[in-house]
Amino acid sequence: MAALAVAVLPGQASAAARLDNPYAGATPYVNADWSAKATAEPGGSAIADEPTFVWMDRIAAIQGTSGAKGLRAHLDAALAQRANLFQVVIYDLPGRDCAALASNGELGPTEIGRYKTEYIDPIADILDDPAYASLRIVTLIEPDSLPNIVTNAGGTAGSTDACVQMKSLGNYEKGVGYALHTLGAIPNVYNYIDAAHHGWLGWDSNMAPSVDEFKKAATSEGATVADVHGFIVNTANYSALKEPYFKVTDTVTGTTVRQSKWVDWNYYVDELSYAQALRSLLISRGGFDANIGMLIDTARNGWGGTARPTGPGPTTNVDAYVEGSRVDRRIHAGNWCNQSGAGIGERPVSAPAAGIDAYVWAKPPGESDGNSQPIANDEGKGFDRMCDPTYTGNGRNGNNLTGALPNSPLAGHWFSAQFRELVRNAYPPLDGSDPGGPGGDTQAPTVPTGLTVTGTSRSSVSLSWTASTDNTAVSGYDVFRNGVQVGSTTTSTSFTDNGLEASTAYSYRVRARDAAGNTSALSSAVTGTTTAGGGTGTGALKVQYKNNDTSTTDNQIRMGLQLLNTGSSAVDLSKVTVRYWFTPEAGASTFGTWCDYAVVGCSTVKLGVKSGGSAAGASHYLEVGFAGGSVAAGASTGEMQLRMAKSDWSNFDESDDYSHGTGTTYADATKIGVYVDGVLAWGTAP
Repeated sequence: MAALAVAVLPGQASAAARLDNPYAGATPYVNADWSAKATAEPGGSAIADEPTFVWMDRIAAIQGTSGAKGLRAHLDAALAQRANLFQVVIYDLPGRDCAALASNGELGPTEIGRYKTEYIDPIADILDDPAYASLRIVTLIEPDSLPNIVTNAGGTAGSTDACVQMKSLGNYEKGVGYALHTLGAIPNVYNYIDAAHHGWLGWDSNMAPSVDEFKKAATSEGATVADVHGFIVNTANYSALKEPYFKVTDTVTGTTVRQSKWVDWNYYVDELSYAQALRSLLISRGGFDANIGMLIDTARNGWGGTARPTGPGPTTNVDAYVEGSRVDRRIHAGNWCNQSGAGIGERPVSAPAAGIDAYVWAKPPGESDGNSQPIANDEGKGFDRMCDPTYTGNGRNGNNLTGALPNSPLAGHWFSAQFRELVRNAYPPLDGSDPGGPGGDTQAPTVPTGLTVTGTSRSSVSLSWTASTDNTAVSGYDVFRNGVQVGSTTTSTSFTDNGLEASTAYSYRVRARDAAGNTSALSSAVTGTTTAGGGTGTGALKVQYKNNDTSTTDNQIRMGLQLLNTGSSAVDLSKVTVRYWFTPEAGASTFGTWCDYAVVGCSTVKLGVKSGGSAAGASHYLEVGFAGGSVAAGASTGEMQLRMAKSDWSNFDESDDYSHGTGTTYADATKIGVYVDGVLAWGTAP
């Protein structure tokens, strides 16, 4: 039941240029070692053919250990399966996981030389074998390492002496940089850096510093940001993919959800919103490529079962509301070891949401996070009290109980009781049952009808269709472009496909699915053709601009922008983007962007620079988006003071920029585009 669609089979062609999304149309490798263990468990056959990552968690794992294949044997097995995508975790840094004893490793804090020559180099030699050139090889680079340097290396309740030492040595950055540089030199390897989860880095005090830390590592030991294909969040963790019954912008009796004990002033409540916001910040602040993609580990964050809420909590106070609403049922968001009540999450799928390359299973369900009692071993793994269900916690989990399952084995070893609980609490369920009650469901939804192109731009096609019906409920729709799945919706019957070529025809079809995993046949096809450029928006939003820097030849572009809603109903800002077109001239091709002030709050404003085409004065554009909020009918967002610079701080020449204006007071700006769901709503595009 692997959900990634079949495309090219290995052996048909040698390695090609790197794809924007290696998961698109892929046939992923199913780890036979894990699959056999899953099949032997009650109910395990329902997921035993799902693709999971192979973990290289020590030097010995490269050649193989008792009961586990080595890297080359796994790759050979992938070819035998006729797979064309292979997923592997790179996980053996010196002083590994300085904040969690359960996942400590074999290399000491100073053994960076051994990491390079005995671990990374042998892995690279195997991956670079021409026999595997037809495989798209996805590498997950060093879970938990760089986030620990941000949050646990001094000055916080969760700090440890080991993390302080690793920050001083710099061997996490050096090791990650060396891995990126060495593995990134192999044409068919796609590097994704681990970026923790929203309950770790979702605060303003952590998120921007984490981007700086990722950039530091990605430019160490010969690496560049070009060696990074993307990032992965929630690796081996339990944070909910989506919180369906409350939002971070909700208020209860005048108190924001952010003030609740569970959210604790975080800006995110689930992994999807965190991943998408982090991606924007990585591009705008970190200078990573505008096409980077995100992965989300959904192996154990389903949170189904009888404890799963079916609607919002009571509105008596903000804590009661959040406690009654949240599907993530952990005692505290800082709990991470073998969590009681957890369930299998969304099955692996390509391009499920904007900016997300795939949902993946990085942590194979059933492999322990750590031992609940001390166990002597030769793997360098210690005993972490966070895996002890009787432990009352520390500063990282607010001194709460750990919520860990009892009688757990060493990290990475098979934990049958956990696997069975994950299967029992899967969401969507594995047995085809209605999440609201008993009974099997084998009936597929009806085929979507009325598929229509509702709008096009030079880089996007917008679609809508008539809703399907189902004997239980339709849980979402999958959208296919030219036969390859490019995205999904939950229950929405509209979708905008972005990042397309101008003046190009694309064929689209849609299918419906239900919570039991039943899918309809594909709809009839419809063709959408992108425009050649230009076009004038006629929507209800407009943008006003003022020039905040009268010099046209200095090293920054400064502007003030504000959006006005001239319509009769509120507009959801999360669907809105603004494009300011310009040319960077000579110098660096990466950019820094800043929000200096915004009435809506700079934490809400998302900035990034993208290539826009070859039109005069418009080879690039600054894209302004919003993490959330709305603008009421007749109202304005208020002022946003923004600026950008090239990463080498060389000068611009703004005099010929398409969107540049000279006015120093706010006025309508028809050469700045406003897009709603990717469709031009204001301005004239170049």
